[in-house]
Amino acid sequence: MIRALYDWVIGLAAHPRALWILALVSFVESSVFPIPPDVLMIPMILAAPSRAFVIAGVALVSSVLGGMFGYYIGWGLFETVGRPVLEFYGKDAYFEEFSERYNAWGAWAVLVAGVTPFPYKVITILSGATGLNFVVFMIASIIARGLRFFIVAWLLWKFGAPIRDFIEKRLGLMFILFVIILGAGFYLVKFL
Repeated sequence: MIRALYDWVIGLAAHPRALWILALVSFVESSVFPIPPDVLMIPMILAAPSRAFVIAGVALVSSVLGGMFGYYIGWGLFETVGRPVLEFYGKDAYFEEFSERYNAWGAWAVLVAGVTPFPYKVITILSGATGLNFVVFMIASIIARGLRFFIVAWLLWKFGAPIRDFIEKRLGLMFILFVIILGAGFYLVKFL
């Protein structure tokens, strides 16, 4: 089953509209969707290493635009849209206390969430809801998402064939590690 899913994603990565699909996934992941764009970006780069930096650029631009939408959800739609998303992640009860501390350290929160598996969408919504300075939010988002996507792109561009062989030989292990990392990100949101 995992092999069939992997082959499907690799096939999707070679699709003529793969960049548009990546752009859509990157955009919605930054505001509401739980699956990170890496799930598509990594196979796309493995399938076409010469396009690694174009792929990373599409993920960056789309992710930052999605982050702007998440910020807007927090700022303009907090009660109708933002609060239910925060309730889903279990963060609504801590909002008032958190917002004071958050604005003091908001740029760092955006940087950490933008680079790590921590769900970036929670930070984009909180940034808008707490009124984090929009310019600070944008600069931190561009740096964080740029680091995340371009480091991955560079590593896959530089070491793509051995990494692809490693992944394909240990597909079950890679899937388990991915699920653990994704679960850890959600655990951090829920309990921190």
